[in-house]
Amino acid sequence: MKTKIYLILSALLVTTIISAQKPWTLQQCVDTALANNRNVKQQVLARKTKEISYQQARQNLLPNLNASASQSWYFGRSLTMNNTYQSTNSAQTTFGISTGLTLFDGLKMKYNIDASKADMHASEADLEKIKQDITMNVAAGFLQILLNKELLQIAKDQQDLTKTKIEQRKGLVAAGKMAEGEMYDLLAQEAKENQSRIQAENTLNLSFLDLAQFLELDHFENLDIVAPENLNESDLHFLSADEVFNSALTHRPEIKGAEYRLENSEYNVLIAKSYNYPSLSLGANYGTNYYNLANYTNLSFGQQFNNNMNGYVGLNLQIPIFNKFQVRNQVHSAQFGVKSSKIAVDNAKLELKKTIQQAYYNALGAKSRWEAALKSETASREAYRFANQKFEAGRATIYELYQAKSNLTQVLSEQVQSKYEYFFRVKMLELLK
Repeated sequence: MKTKIYLILSALLVTTIISAQKPWTLQQCVDTALANNRNVKQQVLARKTKEISYQQARQNLLPNLNASASQSWYFGRSLTMNNTYQSTNSAQTTFGISTGLTLFDGLKMKYNIDASKADMHASEADLEKIKQDITMNVAAGFLQILLNKELLQIAKDQQDLTKTKIEQRKGLVAAGKMAEGEMYDLLAQEAKENQSRIQAENTLNLSFLDLAQFLELDHFENLDIVAPENLNESDLHFLSADEVFNSALTHRPEIKGAEYRLENSEYNVLIAKSYNYPSLSLGANYGTNYYNLANYTNLSFGQQFNNNMNGYVGLNLQIPIFNKFQVRNQVHSAQFGVKSSKIAVDNAKLELKKTIQQAYYNALGAKSRWEAALKSETASREAYRFANQKFEAGRATIYELYQAKSNLTQVLSEQVQSKYEYFFRVKMLELLK
């Protein structure tokens, strides 16, 4: 039995390790972040609270129903079942059931339902805003890892080229066809490039750590990602700023949230005004009593329970006449809330427009830098090839070769950085739409 348990646990452990080593897609990272993020969980609870408030506002239209029971003891003069008083101690037991229904309240409950519904929708928009922000942050971290991977590969390739040069020159030095000092220069260059490779590895590990922390994973040692299949220039849709903004006005959650809060504040004005109107309610009660008087012949509990049955149905009308200007002041306060909410809507639209315009021009700049880097890459590769040929022919110094190689490395890094910045800016525009 112990052996079987050990084999099962070992199989589960191997499966877990294999699963952990499987590269993550961008969608898996986003789903995990949304599932683990505490801000999302907290906002989900806030939304559920608003939903309960909305349901309660609707259920306030229903009549209430309450049962009651009481036991009282009287000393001295006591009320009897004949509604007279006698000088004797007594006990009284009362049972009753009552109900009440609001017939008219100036549409207060109706407006409260509408206000609670708008508040619930605003909470849903807040939740969607948090999710979209998390998606954007995960995408940024995901692309940062892809960028750091390519930078690390560039560093490795440059180091491999230097190692190849060193191996080629060892034979020349041994044969006396090359000065030993040039070999030291190559070794120094290889050590410098090794340092750059180590730094690139550390940067990559830190970017994995950042993503793992954002996903709220306990470990990131086996974390790896796979590049999206649509990460090509031909698959990108570069939208104009106006096109994104016009679409965002009807889809972005921060705009919807601000508009729902404006709607809520408008209903609050109507709720405040409803207190100026009279209210009418219907009430009903049905109950019975049992009296037990000392030194007195009392009917049995069952007889009194049946004989003392009584009930009533009544209407209650309340007409507000003077309320110390409370209603007027509440209306004014609610109206100021509407004005504040309108400013919040305008501010949300303005901030969104600024964000979209900045994203658009950042994308334009990244595209221009990428195109320039692609041209510069072609020229730098040719310059390095030419310098390498001159060095092999003995017509160029090793420092000239280093300079050409350094320029190529820098151009390759700039090309990769501008490429992923362009990808991120375009994807950001798509998310803002």
